[in-house]
Amino acid sequence: MSWNKLGGATAALGLTLLLAGCTQKMAVQPYNRPYTASDFFSDGSSARPIPADTVARGHTQDDTLLFTGKDANGQDSTQFPFPVTRDVLDRGRDRYEIYCVPCHGYTGDGDGLVVQRGFNPPPSYHSDRLRQAPVGHFFDVVSNGFGAMPSYAAQIPVQDRWAIIAYIRALQLSQNATLDDVPPDQQAQLEQQP
Repeated sequence: MSWNKLGGATAALGLTLLLAGCTQKMAVQPYNRPYTASDFFSDGSSARPIPADTVARGHTQDDTLLFTGKDANGQDSTQFPFPVTRDVLDRGRDRYEIYCVPCHGYTGDGDGLVVQRGFNPPPSYHSDRLRQAPVGHFFDVVSNGFGAMPSYAAQIPVQDRWAIIAYIRALQLSQNATLDDVPPDQQAQLEQQP
């Protein structure tokens, strides 16, 4: 073999070895598919258990009233978990008109469009039973469903559910208010109007 052929073969072999050393092995790294067996861990599972008391970021639910509508005794709460402001009522009205009006109607009488087209009517918010129901009852119904009404927990965030309930209370008051519900300094103005 001539020197040129031997040098060319050596150069080709060296180049091949050099290029082989530069390839990335990411495609052939060892890994486990979820829920498959593994020899690496002593329990034989590739999936690792979640450490105790781990909570997904942003999902702590340590406020029982806010997330369940229940008081410390597990009863439906009679109070809201935060102050009801004008902004809360405006948000509640907005969400009510999106999610509730089709069945419950704009005034809460249970005469929405789907009812007018044959769906069973929901009860009126203005019945004595629902006017006296604690706000926690409404939260439970919106969150878990009741009768023909499905759960809206997946569609409506917790804060918005409470805002809707605040707006429902405002609807109930608007349809059932008495003169005694008006502040004393404004009662005189109402009595003077024809």
